[in-house]
Amino acid sequence: MPRVRFDPYILVLIATIAFAAVLPVSGAAAQAFGYLVSAAIGLLFFLYGARLSPKAVLDGLSHWRLQGTVFLSTYALFPLLGCAVAALSAPVLPPDLRTGLLYLSLLPSTVQSSIAFTSIARGNVAAALTSASLSNLLGVVVTPLLVALLLTGATGGFDARAVLDIAAQILLPFLAGQLFRPLIGSWLAGRKRLTSFVDRGAIVLTVYAAFSEGVVEGIWSRVAPLDLVWVFGFCVVLLAAVMGVVSVSARVLGFSRPDRIAILFCGSKKSLATGIPMAGILFSGPSMALIVLPLMLFHQIQLFACALLAQAYAAAEAREETVAQTTPAPARSA
Repeated sequence: MPRVRFDPYILVLIATIAFAAVLPVSGAAAQAFGYLVSAAIGLLFFLYGARLSPKAVLDGLSHWRLQGTVFLSTYALFPLLGCAVAALSAPVLPPDLRTGLLYLSLLPSTVQSSIAFTSIARGNVAAALTSASLSNLLGVVVTPLLVALLLTGATGGFDARAVLDIAAQILLPFLAGQLFRPLIGSWLAGRKRLTSFVDRGAIVLTVYAAFSEGVVEGIWSRVAPLDLVWVFGFCVVLLAAVMGVVSVSARVLGFSRPDRIAILFCGSKKSLATGIPMAGILFSGPSMALIVLPLMLFHQIQLFACALLAQAYAAAEAREETVAQTTPAPARSA
């Protein structure tokens, strides 16, 4: 069982930001680098499409109450709470960071970590796999529509045409991956390091491009250290509120313990792997670097919180099993 620890990948992202601050890409090189980022994003979602089994998704859809609960948590409850947190942060945060708080609430759930934490906590892993996969698949359409609805005119400079860009850079490669799945699906299944490298590499390239543009445009003069403290606090409040509502709702709706665990971990997390590449398409200009900052902080906070919860669930289950094994069976009457 993994211990709670700092995600080393966050260190890679911090190093990327520092490198962009010292040596940002600009001019014609920035334009060429933008093509590289687009190609990396396309490859990322092509591989994701090639890995996702349509049969697993169709089988999981039979548990429609669980899937519907996760969907409502991800794309209804989270955005509502995100709007509230963004409004509360108005007196203390600049517009781009407030936009980032709301943007992260509109994203799909994570895939790998949602499944991993559900497994550690002894939850319904099959349901978690389906929920997380569907969340990301639907997010290609739902997230841009929510951004268009809630962030029109925001500092991020969202354009409705970005929905078409999402389709071209994310949805089409994903569908192409599905078509090639019979040919390369088994090959990819045995090469998780390759897919992980592409997954994380695409994020690093996007972060470097975004923060380079921010450095060139001088946007960091608009961010104070206290702003980051406020963002961290608002991310904690947002995550705690979502987890509390989801946990209580799943219990009230009568879900079994394994299902409640899957709902909690799939319905309370947001995807860094999808969010940063998508932000690069949805938001134009140097402000994109500030918009993704809350997501990067939220990512680490959710990993830490979910690791604690997963271990607590597993420990409680182990204690119950021990009690059941040591409790003597009631004596039969003669």
